[in-house]
Amino acid sequence: MKNIAIVCGGDSGEFEISIKSAQVVKNNLNPKLYNSMIVVVSKKGWYGLLEDGTHLDVDKNDFSVQVDGRKIKFDVAFNAVHGEPGENGPLSGYLELMGIPCTSSDLTTCALTFHKDFCKRVVASYDVKVSPSVLINKGDAYDADEIINQLGLPLFVKPTCNGSSVGVTKVKTAEQFVPAVETAMAAGNQVMCEKFVDGREFGCGAMCYKGKMMVFPLTEICSKNEFFDYEAKYTAGKCDEITPAQVDEDLEIEIKATTAMLYEKLECKGFVRMDYIVSDEGVFFIEANIVPGMSDASIIPSQARCFGLTLEQLFGMAIENVL
Repeated sequence: MKNIAIVCGGDSGEFEISIKSAQVVKNNLNPKLYNSMIVVVSKKGWYGLLEDGTHLDVDKNDFSVQVDGRKIKFDVAFNAVHGEPGENGPLSGYLELMGIPCTSSDLTTCALTFHKDFCKRVVASYDVKVSPSVLINKGDAYDADEIINQLGLPLFVKPTCNGSSVGVTKVKTAEQFVPAVETAMAAGNQVMCEKFVDGREFGCGAMCYKGKMMVFPLTEICSKNEFFDYEAKYTAGKCDEITPAQVDEDLEIEIKATTAMLYEKLECKGFVRMDYIVSDEGVFFIEANIVPGMSDASIIPSQARCFGLTLEQLFGMAIENVL
């Protein structure tokens, strides 16, 4: 029996979503193979969470907890932290120092993919289309009219380092631009202004299992809001996620091939979701989600089921990969 820490929480607006993801993982891990415990990490403290709600302090010197006077050290960390510190690198770095295998990507890949602009620049170097963008650093002066003239309207204003569309605004008028920058800056120290690409949105999951690449069926994301924002992501009825997506074969092959290539080039590990917009100009990469949602209704679980995998198999494969 292996001891599995299902790490969740974090220090972003995705805290509650992360807790829910962790509970889904715990509910679907085979109890005959794994002793699992939810471990909440944040700047407020790290603790193991028992079924009765009891909090157990985590000893960060060896990533362990005490249960009834007995020390439990974890064999694997299942990363379910959406946002900081699980998706941007620090958690991966800590676990590497502790010698504890983690189900998600290493520090370098986490840091790169979490920074939307840096990630787009690297992806573009592999001849993948990305939408033009302009960066604004906190405290820097900027010319709103110049940015609008360069990118056109509508455009997106978003924090470069955040998830679940927290702090993201679709700017449709010049008057909305400055308030949108302020909203995004409140969620981070740098803002990305990005040209709007009109088209269909798709998510494509992938996973390398025992050295073999698995690319899941595509999901078309049809938001009933202005875009796939926080409300659309987590409010029932606000978005239709169609799996498998109804697309022609050539487009499906292009998106899947691009996902497999980027998975390898970005040195991803575990299951990952790449998002795209398909317009008349081609397939545009949006972002890489290296700790995607894991609830029953999330995109990766839906794609895995369509692929023929149960959540028990999917989560078990992620652990087997690193044991």
